[in-house]
Parts: sequence; structure tokens; C-alpha cells
Amino acid sequence: MVKTPEELALMRVSGRLLASVFEMLDTRQLAGMSTLDVNDLVDAFITVDLGARPASKGQYGFQYALNCSLNHVVCHGIPDPDVIIRDGDIINFDITLETNGFIADSSKTYIVGNASPAARRLVRIAQETMWRGIRQVRPGAHVGDIGHAIEKHAKSNGCSVVRDYCGHGIGREMHEEPQVLNYGRPGTGPLLQEGMVFTVEPMVNQGTRRVETEDDGWTVVTQDGKLSAQFEHTVAVTADGVEVLTLRQDELRLR
Repeated sequence: MVKTPEELALMRVSGRLLASVFEMLDTRQLAGMSTLDVNDLVDAFITVDLGARPASKGQYGFQYALNCSLNHVVCHGIPDPDVIIRDGDIINFDITLETNGFIADSSKTYIVGNASPAARRLVRIAQETMWRGIRQVRPGAHVGDIGHAIEKHAKSNGCSVVRDYCGHGIGREMHEEPQVLNYGRPGTGPLLQEGMVFTVEPMVNQGTRRVETEDDGWTVVTQDGKLSAQFEHTVAVTADGVEVLTLRQDELRLR
């Protein structure tokens, strides 16, 4: 769905506010916190400090402000008072925010303390794959160009890309068209047009790309128990390329 300039201006506001949520988390000592502690911190920051709404709360029956995916959890991890973040973990926080009727969506995988070199490498590769995909975004390109760039980089580094979940259009609704697969062939899939807004969100695994859902119906884990990492941004197609609406200050050099 193509956004008008006025709609895109409102989405920039949502994106900037969401970026500030992660910048707040960047200042926190995560080790020793429960995942529910982080959820409550984010919920209060969005609602009280920013005057916005956690868009995932109440969506599809989900009752929390974020997904928290620890180590081998791929996505949709549920905040839990009994799950404590520990030194050496990696953990992804996937957060959505709505203000002025428009939603932004972003995620970041945090390295907690003295994580292993292998874990650090996976997180780096996951972030690189996202940027490889984002750099394909321009008018006249195709969704398949994004997915091809993502999977090629992951595979070239001995990692796999989860195929069960993908990026998506976003705006007044959290999930709109098009679907943005994390694999594909160049020149295939929907044509990108100026004004389109969608997420790019590869989930990169150390081992197999295959996943399974736990009995709670939400938590998705790697089938082989190896680590998974994810990064995500909401992006807009501009006249001459791409604008990252959820860009954080620490990422300015990465664009």
C-alpha cells in the first residue's frame, strides 16, 4: 500500500519514537532483569514518557508490549517473570509503537555481557543481512531482490535464514501487503514504488533454518537448539532509494 506524503510524515514520527525506545534500552543493564521486567519498562516508557501505544499489546490476543526472544528462541518469545537475562546471553526485543494512527515496527538483538565469540558473530551477521536487504530498496526494484541479498549474505557466512516468517507492509495496520520474504530471486516479486512502507526483518540461525512452535502457541525456537538472532527496521521507498524510519543514532554510520 502506497502512503501519501502526509501519511509518511506521520510514520516518521512513529519511527523516531520507536527508535528512542531502543536508545533507552541501550542504557540499561539487562543482566539480572527478567524478560517481564523489560516488558514493563518498555510499556511504561511508550505510554507515559512518549504518550504513544504499544501496538502489539492486544494484537492477535498478545498481552505484552514486546516479544523477547532469548538465545535459541527465534521470535514471539513471551515476557516471563521467571526468565532472567544472564551474562553471556543474546536476546532480541521486537517492539511496535503506534501514534497518530500509524505503526512502526523494529527489533534489535542485544549481546549481554561476555557472550561467546560465536554468539557475537551471529549477531553481527544478522545485522549485516538486514542492511544488505535494506540497501536493495529503491523504486523499480523487486521484493525478491531484498530476499536474495539477505539469504546470500547469511549463507556465505555459514548461517541459515528462517523462511517461516518475513517482513511485511505496515501503516495503519501492523501487517499489510506486501510480504517481504527473506529469500528470493532477483527481479521477482512485487515491484517497489515510491511511498511503499514495509519492514525488513531477517531471522538468522547458527544451524538449521527449521523452527518449531512451543506449546504456548507463541514461542518459536530453532529445531536444533542453536542460537538465532534478528534485526528489523521499518523502511520507506523514496524517489531515489530508501529511508529507514526507525533508524537509531548508533546506526547512522551503518546506512
